Amino acid sequence: MFVQFNPSRVQSLTRTCSSGHRRSVHAWGKVEKGPEDPILGVTVAFNKDTHPKKINLGVGAYRDDNGKPFTLSCVKQAEERIQAKSMDHEYAPIGGVPALAKVAQELQLGADSPVIKEKRAVTIQTLSGTGALRVGADFLKRWVNAPEETRGTINVPNPTWGNHNPIFLDAGFKKVQPYRYYEPKSCGLDFEGMKADVAAAPKQSLFLFHACAHNPTGVDPTMDQWKELSKICKDRDHFVFFDLAYQGFASGDAEKDAAPVRHFIQDGHNVMIAQSYAKNFGLYGERVGTLTLLCQDAKEAEAVESQLKILVRPMYSNPPINGARIVSTILSDPELTSLWRKEVKQMADRIIGMRTAIVDNLKKFGSKRDWSHITRQIGMFCYTGLTPDQVDRLASEFHIYLTRNGRISVAGVTSQNVEYLAESIHKVTSS
Repeated sequence: MFVQFNPSRVQSLTRTCSSGHRRSVHAWGKVEKGPEDPILGVTVAFNKDTHPKKINLGVGAYRDDNGKPFTLSCVKQAEERIQAKSMDHEYAPIGGVPALAKVAQELQLGADSPVIKEKRAVTIQTLSGTGALRVGADFLKRWVNAPEETRGTINVPNPTWGNHNPIFLDAGFKKVQPYRYYEPKSCGLDFEGMKADVAAAPKQSLFLFHACAHNPTGVDPTMDQWKELSKICKDRDHFVFFDLAYQGFASGDAEKDAAPVRHFIQDGHNVMIAQSYAKNFGLYGERVGTLTLLCQDAKEAEAVESQLKILVRPMYSNPPINGARIVSTILSDPELTSLWRKEVKQMADRIIGMRTAIVDNLKKFGSKRDWSHITRQIGMFCYTGLTPDQVDRLASEFHIYLTRNGRISVAGVTSQNVEYLAESIHKVTSS
């Protein structure tokens, strides 16, 4: 059959194809390049530097005294046991590996906690501490029994971990409200300001507290101060969400690090707890964490757990199994648990020792400044009190890299570089 050539038809098809092509190319035409993560920027600058004495104090991961990543012996032994069982790789339940929930509650709340016996605690496995915070934020936004005035606002310390604000805003919170926390002059806690802000917040406000080893300052309330805060929160009927990212890693004592959380529970607070097992187990890449909620009774706990699963299902369906198996294997075995407690204390003690070494070396080089805040602070991070200009000089003149707010990761300090670090800090702070 003869088909007559029709130039106008060809041109029409060409316009349609090219038009469709244009729509596809420009689908993301309005996307703007986002700002670089400040910590990532530190690492990029460090990697480009070829100086033999360069130091990276930006990375939030533990390093041994040779500056190398550290795998705990208890983790290696747990992995060997898991491997020997030839376990499958089936999906975990929506709430995660069941054995993890049990040991997580015992670690956070204490094995003899009446809350566990009364089945008032609900724990699900999450994608590390970040995932726990995000699921917790979504659950709060959807279900917290608070007035409209307060349910859209989360109160966080000033400063706080850089990811807290976007987590809550992306979960639909209208406002992230800072409360006073860090006092720059003393490089310590502005407790009076903190108390005043917690007391002045509307009743039934939502508060996020760092349970221990505050990130980024390393400044924690004392136990007596925590007790005062618990009373104020109780009197104001505030809801408390604890970020427990460093249990055992802060002081070297898992019970001491969880004491603020346990005290709030003893005072009758039905808290929420986001926990990470990255720092204290060295399982950074396994992304294993938990979210725990305290409820009035077992019936309420059952309802809460069902809604948590409904929330998780369309978000990521179920969590990964490997890290959860490692943690639950360790904490369900007395021998491995004892080894973990020993090893986490060794990590904490190394960091505490490096804090002392920094101060001792600063004194040795003749610094007249008061550096006692470095040893008063606790955990992986330290707010040094260095200014942005001093931080810039450390990078440009001495090849030492940290964020411009003066925060250092003490895990990046070793017995080999601490003297050079202290001498460099002395030079930029005395001229």
